[in-house]
Amino acid sequence: MFFKRASKDKPRETAPESAATLKTVAAQGGAATASESARPEPKALAAAELRRTADPAALGFATTADLEPSPGLIGQDRALKAIAFGAGMKAGDFNIFVLGPPASGKSTAVKEYLGVKAADAPAPSDWVYVNNFDDASRPKAIRLPAGRASELARIMSRAIDELRQTLPAAFEGEDYQARRRAIDEEFRAGHEGAIEALGRKAAQQNVALLRTPMGFAMAPMHEGKVVKPEVFEQLPEHMKAEVRVRIEGFEKELEAILTAAPKADKVRRERIDALNEEVARFVIEDALDPVKAAFQDIPAVTGHIGAAEADLVRNVGLFLTSGEESGIVKEPIGITRDPRFRRYMVNVVVGQPAGQTGAPVYEEDNPAFGNLCGRAEHLAQMGALVTDFLLIKPGALHRANGGYLIIDARKLLLSPFAYEALKRALKAGQIKIESPLDTAGLIPAQTLEPEPIPLDIKVILTGERLLYYQLVELDPDFSRLFKVQADFDDSIERSHENDRSYARLIASVVASHKLKPVDAAGVARLIDEGARLAGDREKLSIEVGRIADIVREADYWAGVAGKTVIGRDDIVRAINEHIQRADRMRDRTQEGFERGIMLVDTEGETTGQINGLSVQSLGDFAFGRPSRITARVHMGQGRVTDIEREVKLGGPLHSKGVMILWGYLAGQFAHEMPLSLAATLVFEQSYGGVDGDSASLAELCALLSALADVPIQQGLAVTGSVNQWGEVQAIGGVNEKIEGFFDVCSGRGLTGEQGVVIPASNVQHLMLHEDVVEAVAEDTFKVYGVETVDEAIEILTGRPAGSRGADGRFPEGSVNRLVEDKLKAFAERAMKLNQGAGGGKDGAGLS
Repeated sequence: MFFKRASKDKPRETAPESAATLKTVAAQGGAATASESARPEPKALAAAELRRTADPAALGFATTADLEPSPGLIGQDRALKAIAFGAGMKAGDFNIFVLGPPASGKSTAVKEYLGVKAADAPAPSDWVYVNNFDDASRPKAIRLPAGRASELARIMSRAIDELRQTLPAAFEGEDYQARRRAIDEEFRAGHEGAIEALGRKAAQQNVALLRTPMGFAMAPMHEGKVVKPEVFEQLPEHMKAEVRVRIEGFEKELEAILTAAPKADKVRRERIDALNEEVARFVIEDALDPVKAAFQDIPAVTGHIGAAEADLVRNVGLFLTSGEESGIVKEPIGITRDPRFRRYMVNVVVGQPAGQTGAPVYEEDNPAFGNLCGRAEHLAQMGALVTDFLLIKPGALHRANGGYLIIDARKLLLSPFAYEALKRALKAGQIKIESPLDTAGLIPAQTLEPEPIPLDIKVILTGERLLYYQLVELDPDFSRLFKVQADFDDSIERSHENDRSYARLIASVVASHKLKPVDAAGVARLIDEGARLAGDREKLSIEVGRIADIVREADYWAGVAGKTVIGRDDIVRAINEHIQRADRMRDRTQEGFERGIMLVDTEGETTGQINGLSVQSLGDFAFGRPSRITARVHMGQGRVTDIEREVKLGGPLHSKGVMILWGYLAGQFAHEMPLSLAATLVFEQSYGGVDGDSASLAELCALLSALADVPIQQGLAVTGSVNQWGEVQAIGGVNEKIEGFFDVCSGRGLTGEQGVVIPASNVQHLMLHEDVVEAVAEDTFKVYGVETVDEAIEILTGRPAGSRGADGRFPEGSVNRLVEDKLKAFAERAMKLNQGAGGGKDGAGLS
């Protein structure tokens, strides 16, 4: 299809002076004149409306040294009530998730709050692991009253030390040796007596019983002497046969005596074992009696002592050796950790100091799997990894058991296996020490299965709101285990009382970091900065981390200047130095505007062109920058083309804002005719993504300017979103946007005609830098607050927007009338072209 161009573009023209134009055109408005003349003339905001400052004199103190520090929980009634409820609920599934921005000091504040509550709670039980004498791979867990675990470990170690001295002494004593010798002599006497009796009997019949290196032997004998073999062979056969018969008889008797010897020796050993057990039991009971007496009120301990006593009696030989054999832990001989005696030691997993009261409040900074649930460490031995119950190490769940455990949710989720392990522990109500690699079989390792410890704990996760909502949506277990949501506010209402509380918060920062005191003027400037950080002059940010950073930097600069008190100048310098360290990109951007590389006009008038404002964020630093937005219109089929969207540089919110423009145009001007226009909108020199709808007011004003063929003052920039009814809506980053355009104008020279148009609903958020406020006070820069598109277009063009009169028409010469006339001309021409294309005589028109 081809359309013949009707006329050349009109040259850019200069609009008349704003006030004169408004009055002149209003007088020409016909039926709508009364309505138009009633519209108030737009006024710029006063300097006092651009920044709210705190009065140092109203704070009522000289320096923060006069104030009692605050714990940092100001204005958090909702969150504190939630924490109090969650901490008071005994059910194990009412754990707490603390929501809030990062670096807000929420975990520190929660820890301090819970510390007060935990101080009145009873101290939790101690826990120890001891050897299982029936199965060493399954150590037993024993609960003890608070403060007694260390005592058990100490006196048990002392008892083993005592046994290492007394048992060898008992077995080396004269009494034991005499009784032992008696048993041995009794055995030897019976055995030797039988052999000697046999020898005498054999001698009576001329047979000798001989002892040889090879054992016993029988030989014939004559007149008390053994007959030599060659002599014996010369005897008559009947004599030799008689001698052999006698010898065979005596050999059978000897065999019977020798066969009975092992049985007798067994009896001997049994009697010696009984003697050993009697002596060992006497010594062991004497050493362990103090342990039994000290813990007779704890059946689990007395049961373990009984099992240890039986094992000691069975293995008394361990105390009678040199101890030089290799063990799991190689330590100098003579200490209680000798590898031979490890099985009798006590591993204190959780031990409270004697006399301590209150429940623990523990924060785990590194919630790795082992740090959270505990672990069994291993030692390399003979190419394998071995362990025992003394190598069991407690985790955060053990240390906080009976109290409160605080964990950063993001760190927990980033630690492999840790989050799932925490959920298992909470659901099972017990702490089970296990390795996530036990089933992998990657390394040869001896493993333990310690007895689980009952879990009575309240877990407090801290994290950002987005993380909380993602966990709620993606993990079904999360909502069942963390049923209490403690939502920390980002800011508090700004009032005289809260200003004082804020000062106490600053005093706590000074006290905790041991800084110089801050005077009242410095605190007032920090309160102003708190409102700036909150993005609302009626609120104060409670981002404690950032406030603390400013105070610490100011302390440094005060020290450089040789001051003993931090003043307002030091606070201002700290803020400015922080910005200067981060604003390299802003400086480069500003340089681009000053050198004309980035095309933004700050003087003159242009049709279909406007200065939009955006915010760029780099880490924790954000700055505003103006962008040229242009609009071109021509006859078409009612489509507004967002070039950013077409090339996939525009985000969904930006595209939504552009589509709203079409809704506004249709609702405002297409009552009796179709929208037969085609328009294009673009952010000039935009090479990255564009999102958000804060430029929709600027885009709509540029579009109206192009349709009305009315120029826009280029000394003004615009920000704000708009709805289909033409109402201007609030946006974010209003302070940065105004300051960004101000910097460009200031760099080129302020003329008094420059300024920024913002939504009226954003006026309450203004906390502009002092240089902007001074320029407004000197009338060299202006800030306008508008509620409707009509108000904005009047400020930008110097013409009345126009409202429909009783005749349904906009006033002659108003912007809206010019737009409607242009759209009507487009519609009529499109209708003629369509008629020509459908039934034209020459067949010309659309193809």
